[in-house]
This record gives sequence, structure tokens and C-alpha cells, in this order.
Amino acid sequence: MRIEGFSFGTIRIDGETFDRDVVIDRGAVRLRKKKPSKRFRDEFGHTPLSVEERIPWKCTRLVIGTGAQGALPVMPAVLEEAKRRGVEITTVR
Repeated sequence: MRIEGFSFGTIRIDGETFDRDVVIDRGAVRLRKKKPSKRFRDEFGHTPLSVEERIPWKCTRLVIGTGAQGALPVMPAVLEEAKRRGVEITTVR
């Protein structure tokens, strides 16, 4: 799997361009379903990553891309859940 490039609003993975947030889980790409986190949008100014979403926890390290501008907030409950599960969180821009 190769991330070939990204810019505001798009990411190119293995020759396919996505114009929505994606989740890469053990080599499979799927669209991020933000609906469970939308209720927190006003609080953060952007739809954050919350534990309400389908987060791929079957790993030892979870890498969260915060977007081209670094604007994706990660809710504290996500960090707490990661700690509980023994998963290291890394955020990248």
C-alpha cells in the first residue's frame, strides 16, 4: 500500500484518489463514517475523532492523520481508550 500524495480535501492511495476522509485498516481502505462524531462538531469547530466511530483497534500502534492543515481533533476519550487497550497513538499531518 502506498500513499502517493495528499492535499487539502484529497488523498491518493495506490492510484485511487479519495475526496473524503479514509480509514486504512490492515491494508484495506474504507471511507470514514463521521456521523457518530458530528454531535461534537460545535464543541471542537471540526468533526473530531471520537470513540463513537469504528476505530480499527486491532493493532499496537494507531496512526491518525489530522489532515493537510492538522485540523482534525482527537477527543480525549480516544486517547484513554487507546491506553486501556495498550495501543500507541501517533498523530501525523
